[in-house]
Amino acid sequence: MPLRITRRSLIAGAAGALAAPAIRADEPIRLRASLDTAPSHGRNIAIGDYLKKVEQASGGRIKTELFHSGQLFPDLDVGKALIQGQVEMACPGGWAITGIIPNADLFQLPALYGQTLDVTHKVIDGRAGAIVAGNIADRLRAHVLGPWLDLGYQNWYTTGRKLETVADLRGMKIRNSGGAGQAWRTRFFGAIPQTTAWPNVPLALSQGVFDGLVSTDESLASAKLWEAGVKYSLADHNFVGDYIPMISLAFWNKLPADDRAMMTELWNKNIPAYRTAMAARQTEARQLLQQHGVTFVDPTPEQLAATRKTMLPHSAEVAKEIKVAPDILALVDEDAGVAG
Repeated sequence: MPLRITRRSLIAGAAGALAAPAIRADEPIRLRASLDTAPSHGRNIAIGDYLKKVEQASGGRIKTELFHSGQLFPDLDVGKALIQGQVEMACPGGWAITGIIPNADLFQLPALYGQTLDVTHKVIDGRAGAIVAGNIADRLRAHVLGPWLDLGYQNWYTTGRKLETVADLRGMKIRNSGGAGQAWRTRFFGAIPQTTAWPNVPLALSQGVFDGLVSTDESLASAKLWEAGVKYSLADHNFVGDYIPMISLAFWNKLPADDRAMMTELWNKNIPAYRTAMAARQTEARQLLQQHGVTFVDPTPEQLAATRKTMLPHSAEVAKEIKVAPDILALVDEDAGVAG
């Protein structure tokens, strides 16, 4: 007899599939994590440590794999990979997902210029961060594991002109990593924003394509940018970069409740140490830059507050340009202590 596939048999088959256990008890659960930075990067070290702890705490039920250096996906593409189930975990920088999650660009709002890590943490660990996590669940189909991982303070660095204040940036060509917020801030201080891929930065600096850049001490030290001519830094902490740890909902929702609780607890327990380690790496990187002749100028808190005050009247303009929602803007202003 020919095999007949009826609508009833298809429905019965689908129901049977839905009724099957989400994950077989006798099989290890595979958790692949994708990062596009090198194994020596602080983010990789933190995520690698976390994955080992998950594997140990699960008694081997969860088998983790960490893929470095963009072996699976660059951060710019990892959001789509999470949606499509091609990877289970990622920890992209907020700036890498702003095309899908505009609210993740909240670091560029004037209220966070020159602020301390404590203030930034109040924002991202609080109500504004919770809204971003909701956006990520809705649009990336991913669960934010817990508090975000700091990259560190972003500062100005130049080759030929010493920076005493932001006024010294006027007329300079400044490289940034992209995004409307960074470009707006550069223009606000009278400089000319340029976006250049990181691998091309050393040669572009040495050839004078631009006069300086926005980055972190660790990024400059790892690339030995003193060899490309960097001599000065204005360490105004013009924003903080943060990585957002996220798990594919397709994976997360298959886990038993006790495994989800275990993974959440491990992240929350260890994130303070991970943040401390990232800050220490930035401190060590600054010392290395100074050893290679880079001169730093550190504005006082009063100077930073005065500069921030000049930017605040433009907050709504910036939020609109970078597509950050008005409710996020209001929460950031409140938590940063600048709400009127």
